[in-house]
Amino acid sequence: MNRQPAIHRASDPRRRAEIIWRAARRALRDWQATHGAIWLHLLKTVTAGLLAMGIAMLLDLPQPRIAMTTVFVLMQPLSGMVFAKSVYRIVGTAVGMVAAVVLGAVFIQQPELYIAGMTVWVAACTAAAMRNRHFRWYAFVLAGYTAALIGIPLVMQPNDLFLAALGRGAEVAVGILCSGVVSAVIVPRQSGSVLERTLRTRYLDFTSFAARVLSGGLERDAFEGRFAKLVDEIVGFEATRAFSFFEDPTMRSRSQLLARLNGEFMDASARLHALRQLRKRLRWSDASIAPLAPYFSELAALLAQRPSLKESDRAYALRLAQDLESFQRTLPRHVRETRRPLETAPPDTLQDFDTSAELIYRFTAEIARYSRTWASLTQAGLPPEPRVTRYVPRTSWYVVAFTFMRTAVVVAAVGWFWVETDWPSGGLAMIAAALACALTSSAPRATRMAFQMAAGAGCAAVVGYLLMCYVYPNVDGFPLLCAALAPALALGAFFATRPRIAGFGVGFSVFLCLLAGPDNVIAYAPDLLINNGIAVVAAMVVAALAFSVVFPPHMGWLVERMCAALRGQVVLACRGDLSGIGQHFQSGAHDLMHQLRLLLNGRKQAHRRALRWMLVTLEVGHAVIDLRHDAQAAAWLADTDSRWRQALERVLADIARLFEQPDAAQLDRALQAVRTATWIAQEALPHVHHDRERRHDVQRLLSHLHFIRSALIDRDAPLGAHARQARRRRRALRLRLS
Repeated sequence: MNRQPAIHRASDPRRRAEIIWRAARRALRDWQATHGAIWLHLLKTVTAGLLAMGIAMLLDLPQPRIAMTTVFVLMQPLSGMVFAKSVYRIVGTAVGMVAAVVLGAVFIQQPELYIAGMTVWVAACTAAAMRNRHFRWYAFVLAGYTAALIGIPLVMQPNDLFLAALGRGAEVAVGILCSGVVSAVIVPRQSGSVLERTLRTRYLDFTSFAARVLSGGLERDAFEGRFAKLVDEIVGFEATRAFSFFEDPTMRSRSQLLARLNGEFMDASARLHALRQLRKRLRWSDASIAPLAPYFSELAALLAQRPSLKESDRAYALRLAQDLESFQRTLPRHVRETRRPLETAPPDTLQDFDTSAELIYRFTAEIARYSRTWASLTQAGLPPEPRVTRYVPRTSWYVVAFTFMRTAVVVAAVGWFWVETDWPSGGLAMIAAALACALTSSAPRATRMAFQMAAGAGCAAVVGYLLMCYVYPNVDGFPLLCAALAPALALGAFFATRPRIAGFGVGFSVFLCLLAGPDNVIAYAPDLLINNGIAVVAAMVVAALAFSVVFPPHMGWLVERMCAALRGQVVLACRGDLSGIGQHFQSGAHDLMHQLRLLLNGRKQAHRRALRWMLVTLEVGHAVIDLRHDAQAAAWLADTDSRWRQALERVLADIARLFEQPDAAQLDRALQAVRTATWIAQEALPHVHHDRERRHDVQRLLSHLHFIRSALIDRDAPLGAHARQARRRRRALRLRLS
């Protein structure tokens, strides 16, 4: 009896030590994922910056500060992001060098014409950047302001322009090399591992979200908020996939598989939304939706399953895919049995039932396909994936023209002031204006970012003055120089990692290097530094005021044109080539909505309106694509009834016109076209009743037409007001006729 307490006394310290060790490991992992990642990024950034400065000094390059500036513009938390940005920076720098030399050769010692040509070049590059995504945007931006950085200081010295371009290229190359080496050698963070975690989280979250939607446990506002986040996940996934392509050969070989996975996720999301919307519209029609309730519940229960502790992600996804496919195989038979008692019901009730059953079947197929594709990512030895239609970003041409005009006006105004006043620091002011316009072109709040960059540049000028007057004269040797610069550089890099003040960090880091970065022979000219600092801050304040007063990005007409571009995806669904149209439609709609989300951040009412336009665009566009595909498969119907082809063409034409110019009259014509096509298909149904395949073809066509009609008259959708107005017009017309 005395042994038992002794045993417990002996085991308690070991158990306590094990518990403490596990808690410490968990805390260490949490710290590494949050604050540890930030400190690692700061260490790598400062190390790469100082290394680039030292190598540039060793090679006796003209301005080592440019190599250091390159590092602070280039460094990112993930290695793949650094490699991708490096590639595009090389391309952008090369193009900018050529542009600077060409403009200098064309406008020799003609500052007015040179500034005009440089303004057009910077504005064109910044506008072209808006048509691209991720770091391809950066290549266009860099091509613009690199030409300004090289050419503007030497506008009256064309003989030195070519050598300056070569020197700039060498300095940028040193910065790129140091960034890539440090990012890949010092505790590298791979984009591929981040992508794998993102995929796992997205899959588990989406299946849980779908289970809640199917069980009816999600309110409208919660659904719309979660669906808006799905848009960001889809666009963000494409960015991470692009980064991993540059770093991981495994991810590079599976790039097409990842693209297909993202396309299937968009399809599953759109199907889920369509199913939820139809179920919401039928809430008062229990006779059509109530018999399908067991299938909704069974599908929700399947998706609500979570992986067991000993089950791998691949095994869980394969098991869920098998369960979903088993459910899908038995669904048609169960639906036919459930439908028999309803065959004497009114035609509208039967149509609601058939449409709901068809959507359940298609959503199950999409989520099962998505599950199998996700499971296959972890399988070794996969054959190369055939090329699929790639993610196609979309930007309204109005946004591109708006960006061009905004950049041209700001840069031209600063350049004109420089020429008229012969301001000694006017060239640097014009460079700062070009930088401000370029770096804020894709920012959701350009005005705030420009003001933050101005504040950062002002603080950089103050810190640079202290360095030049009190630090550089007392520093002897490169190690002491690095020790003196490291705290200021780390502070700027830290601010750049904070989303709310990232503009301040970028302005501080970049302009501390440009204004007060050390060269091989340091010129102690604090008066010049102060003048240059004032010029930089003034130019950025001018840019911020222009963004806020003259060209505010949230102008009503611009938002409306972007919504029109979003609705234009339905026009693409109606008129575009069927080959690969699904991916093209989906990616364009999600990309435009992502831009609207950034633009309307903080404006809840406008954001909700834009989101509802996106939802009805997805509903109708997806249904139109399905209708066109199934009509192509049921080509026999056009041969049987000559009216069908013309009716289908009218449906597509009227829906396209409705989304080009939504109003009550266009909506009335579109609804009439849908009703006419529905009547023709219903007349064909009795003639093919004994031919199972053809009967199913007609039923699918009717389901698509019925869903399109229900989406167009949804009272909660943006077209709901036009639908009510169209109903009043029809009632007034009937009263006049009677």
